[in-house]
Amino acid sequence: MPTEIAPLDGSDAQILGELQRDARITMAELGRRVGLSQPAVTERVRKLELSGVIRGYRAIVDAQRLGYGIRALVRVGRAEYARVVKLIEQTPEVVNAWNVTGEDSWMLQIAVIDVEHLDAVVTKFCILTETSTAIVLNAPREDAPLLPARRENIKPAIRKVTGR
Repeated sequence: MPTEIAPLDGSDAQILGELQRDARITMAELGRRVGLSQPAVTERVRKLELSGVIRGYRAIVDAQRLGYGIRALVRVGRAEYARVVKLIEQTPEVVNAWNVTGEDSWMLQIAVIDVEHLDAVVTKFCILTETSTAIVLNAPREDAPLLPARRENIKPAIRKVTGR
């Protein structure tokens, strides 16, 4: 499935970075941070929204403070697509679900109260197919800002790692 890439400049990238760090920032403050007037930055944000680059705004909550003591990643083997999707939709503990390539067909991120709750949720998927579960111990990086892809930014990093 080809993806249309919106033409973005350095100011757009700065705007995206700032909004991902704090989506509640005022347009006036955002303009100050990126060196644009409030009307100019408001227009750019509107264009980013209309083009689909910005899909929405939301609160990021702390699962532990909501009573979910365990976060886990569950690999789900091959099973009928529609059955897995239906089970995902019926399982509120599934925070994220990705249909993936490789040995497994799905990767799920779940939030549960305790080990007993974990067992109950994973068992639902075990009925369909094989699963493998890993409990998240800590997350040194989550929800990092995503800036426009630039091929020229990738090559130097590869050379450093591979020596090429």
